[in-house]
Amino acid sequence: MTALLNLENVLFYIVICLYFLATLCYFLFIGLKRDALGKAAILIQTLGLALHTAALVCRGLGAGRLPLTNQYEFAASFAWGLCLVSLIFIHRFKFPVLGAFAAPVILLVIGYAAMQSREVRALMPALRSSWLGFHVSTAIIAYGSFGVSAVLGLIFLLRERMRDRGFWDLHVPAREKLDLISYRSVCLGLLFLSFTIITGAIWAEQAWGSYWSWDPKETWSLVTWLIYATYLHLRIRRGWKGKAAAIFAVVGFVCVLFTYVGVNTLLPGVHSYA
Repeated sequence: MTALLNLENVLFYIVICLYFLATLCYFLFIGLKRDALGKAAILIQTLGLALHTAALVCRGLGAGRLPLTNQYEFAASFAWGLCLVSLIFIHRFKFPVLGAFAAPVILLVIGYAAMQSREVRALMPALRSSWLGFHVSTAIIAYGSFGVSAVLGLIFLLRERMRDRGFWDLHVPAREKLDLISYRSVCLGLLFLSFTIITGAIWAEQAWGSYWSWDPKETWSLVTWLIYATYLHLRIRRGWKGKAAAIFAVVGFVCVLFTYVGVNTLLPGVHSYA
């Protein structure tokens, strides 16, 4: 166990260095407008994701449980989800500029993880449930998808102000496509956030005898769900697209960050462990 945790520690810091290097390459790609730097950044980010996955596996094996039960583990997994989803969209839409906006967010989240306690502790009784993996993994995918939608929203808002239109037209989709990709990312995030809330309610009933207790994180998860549900309602029923939808995506992710960081810091409850 100790050997695995030591290996996880080494891999974790290598991953931080790789994400930093990827961020630097993305910035140079935009600044120098050289495609080779964009390809190198994607390759480095992909390598970072692979080693990040290995680090999480080592953490899980070393701790004898899923690595999803405290602030450090969830933040590391959150960064992993952001990296995975952003790479999927980068490859799917041939969109390396997305990495220049996503990589700094990934770096910030994993940097937050590095500041948390990494001590391995025994699970409290409420966490010893098979629902843990379902509940937290769906939250990671949801948060990652919302993070990508916010990044896409920022790119949408900046798209018309970008100079050297030849470079940006080649590497950044038109605003209409950006809007569509962001919409799909929100749909994916809302689907998995719904799974998160449902599995959490079932788990809560088994652990505490109540499906819903208005714990601060439960409340803010519901607020986040309502924000994105409103986004989809306004888009489908009222035709909200473009700038308004982009702003909504960014504001929604701010709410996600508060649900994760702010609630744990300012409004402690039964979810204070993650």
